[in-house]
Amino acid sequence: MARMTMIEAIRSAMDVAMGRDADVVVYGEDVGYFGGVFRCTQGLQQKYGKTRCFDAPISESGIVGTAIGMAAYGLKPCIEIQFADYMYPAYDQLTQEAARLRYRSNGDFTCPMVVRMPTGGGIFGGQTHSQSPEALFTHVCGLQVVVPSNPYDAKGLLISAIENPDPVIFLEPKRLYNGPFDGHHERPVTSWAGHRLGEVPEDYFSVPLGKAVVRREGSAATILAYGTMVHVAEATAEETGIDAEIIDLRTLVPLDLETILQSVKKTGRCMVVHEATLTSGYGAELVALVQEHCFYHLEAPIARVAGWDTPYPHAQEWDYFPGPARLGEALRDLMEA
Repeated sequence: MARMTMIEAIRSAMDVAMGRDADVVVYGEDVGYFGGVFRCTQGLQQKYGKTRCFDAPISESGIVGTAIGMAAYGLKPCIEIQFADYMYPAYDQLTQEAARLRYRSNGDFTCPMVVRMPTGGGIFGGQTHSQSPEALFTHVCGLQVVVPSNPYDAKGLLISAIENPDPVIFLEPKRLYNGPFDGHHERPVTSWAGHRLGEVPEDYFSVPLGKAVVRREGSAATILAYGTMVHVAEATAEETGIDAEIIDLRTLVPLDLETILQSVKKTGRCMVVHEATLTSGYGAELVALVQEHCFYHLEAPIARVAGWDTPYPHAQEWDYFPGPARLGEALRDLMEA
């Protein structure tokens, strides 16, 4: 085991995958010589050469389009879109081609590609560097969507994604890149000193897609979260003293509905948390599923806490994020309902 940041764990996953399988290629904007804007691919070009880790033109549709062709040919591209906000020019390629290739070809072709994208805010990047567009992908049949919350899961899930025969959208929360996020803070943590890094195996291992995990056991209420919000939920439970059970979804599609329903039926209360905007966010799907399957077990209406229904507010970034104060108020209201 080694102590790694999420960046280091993601890099280690690609390193292991490239070492085990010569068909794995890594590319994107500034991914090669520069090592990526967040340095997730640092050193891979030097180790594996320019034919397996290389820079691409500033053309997201071109990056995704060529990856689809490579995947159909038999390669396993793991591409990086520099920020999730930049994926819109490539959305047609992802939804009309990558997601449908297996079905359109009646199984003659598959599309074993991974699209890595930094997601969410926390770096004061403004409107075009801070969005959380996961719901745009979970709506598309044929795409699998992953959002890790810690370095161990980031490496294990990315290895599973690279080995998957179908396209995977791998969303990496930027606030978790350089160390475990301290969910108690409503403002940026200026130093990561004293924070425990993730314990991650240096060699090959995988975390299965489609399996959630209970991060904190409890009996009073269930909190469904993913990515950065897992840490905020943990901080909220500690600060309020409410015995909440926290489920880290890890994979949004396929969704581990069994773990969710088992928890909600036990606690009788449910709160859904995500950083993306409230309206039509992924939380709405979670609420519908819980309502459908757990109606007679619920003791109160299902609660949702999310980002504002506004364009991403640069100046008010840390007020936009659901933090322990907002979650705590919602959780107390849920317990009193």
